[in-house]
Amino acid sequence: MIIDKVLNNNVVVTKDASGAETIVMGRGIAFKKKVGDFIDSEMIDKEFRLTTNEAKSKFEELIVDIPLEIIELSEEIVAYAKTYLGKRLNEMLYISLVDHIHTSLMRFLDGITVKNALLWDIRRFYPDEYHIGLKALDMIEECKKLRLPEDEAGFIALHLVNAEMDEESMQNMYHITKVMQEISNIVKYVFNVDFDEDSVYYYRFITHLKFFAQRLISGKVYDDPADDELYDVVKMKYKNAYECVCKIAEFIRKKYVYELTKEEKLYLTIHIERVIYKTQK
Repeated sequence: MIIDKVLNNNVVVTKDASGAETIVMGRGIAFKKKVGDFIDSEMIDKEFRLTTNEAKSKFEELIVDIPLEIIELSEEIVAYAKTYLGKRLNEMLYISLVDHIHTSLMRFLDGITVKNALLWDIRRFYPDEYHIGLKALDMIEECKKLRLPEDEAGFIALHLVNAEMDEESMQNMYHITKVMQEISNIVKYVFNVDFDEDSVYYYRFITHLKFFAQRLISGKVYDDPADDELYDVVKMKYKNAYECVCKIAEFIRKKYVYELTKEEKLYLTIHIERVIYKTQK
């Protein structure tokens, strides 16, 4: 392989005989090397063949200032995720995960932790990705000898959820957005309110709608049995929000031939109650 660009002592961009670019990593691989020099294959630890120009550009920009061990750790987490989920993940995951882990560690060492307002939803609706997030925390702890908070498992899970969106899913984004808009409009009409779109409660509500709309469009029913006692309590305590959810359920049933489960009704009621209470307050 011939060096096409030196990013730092441990990372270079190479071109093979066909002219295809590969990002190559290895400790000291570019020490005293320059463009046009050959790379000793025995010094190569990792190779990244990113297919899109956007991914190449962002990865090259990112890894210049990030330690090699963080890049290798992120690659191990992605490899574990692929095996555990058994599906293809968007290659942009490498970039987002490297950046997130590096930034999280820097923040943590500075005594700064960020609460994940969506942890509850993530844990409930994306258990596989959340499991991988927890496993990632174990791997980070083994590598760096420090334990990041559980909130970070949720953030990592969200990166995985985004990376699972293949081309077909991306094409569904219009329909997902449409469902979100339809449900949001029903809530606005029932309660005669305009949402504070800068509110964290609105953000949680919209994110919950996105999770629901993705399942609806893909035909995946969330069938985890609801806590009947909790369901009855929420139904009675938040009567107006529950009645609104019943209207939403009827709309979804008629238009999309999709039956909301008790669990979906439960959490949608809670989210609507929160966003309406804060909006009206």
